[in-house]
Amino acid sequence: RLFVVFLHEISHGLAAVATGGRIVSIGLSFDEGGVCLTRGGWPFLILNAGYLGSLLWGALFLLLGRRRARARAVVGLVGAFTLTVTLVYVRTWFGVLYGLAAGLVLVTVAARLKPAVSEVLLAAIGATSALYAVWDVTSDVLFRHSGQSDAAALARLTGVPAAAWGVLWVIVSVAVLVSVLRRLA
Repeated sequence: RLFVVFLHEISHGLAAVATGGRIVSIGLSFDEGGVCLTRGGWPFLILNAGYLGSLLWGALFLLLGRRRARARAVVGLVGAFTLTVTLVYVRTWFGVLYGLAAGLVLVTVAARLKPAVSEVLLAAIGATSALYAVWDVTSDVLFRHSGQSDAAALARLTGVPAAAWGVLWVIVSVAVLVSVLRRLA
């Protein structure tokens, strides 16, 4: 799940960059917490990008991981991407250690193990990432009502209650998952 937190945070950063902002830093913590500090960009998209980004990463990994030859290349690219993002943006000691270890494991799996291992690994990461929005939103937004969540920040920005954002993200996640699963069937 910690890798999915990494994907969640980098999704915020990518949304900032895509809308004219920049990534200042990313932090990961042992308790599966994360933060992406950005400057500039469109806050509405940046705040939505965490959970929806996790969902899209998951859907992409599930779809790309279907073929063994492609799975190996994707795992290698994800490993190289993880290493690069970690070295450039991650600023917490735990996050740096985790990012380097995760990136090296992914690159090693792609380079040294059978293609079937990459296929299984992508499926596991993809499923976990795609389900992350459902799990984490339900936990953080609908049951615990964390004032520090992306949904709470969106509520402050838009005036729409955090629970409404949480419900919307869960609905979108389930719809995308159903679509991906139908495609994979």
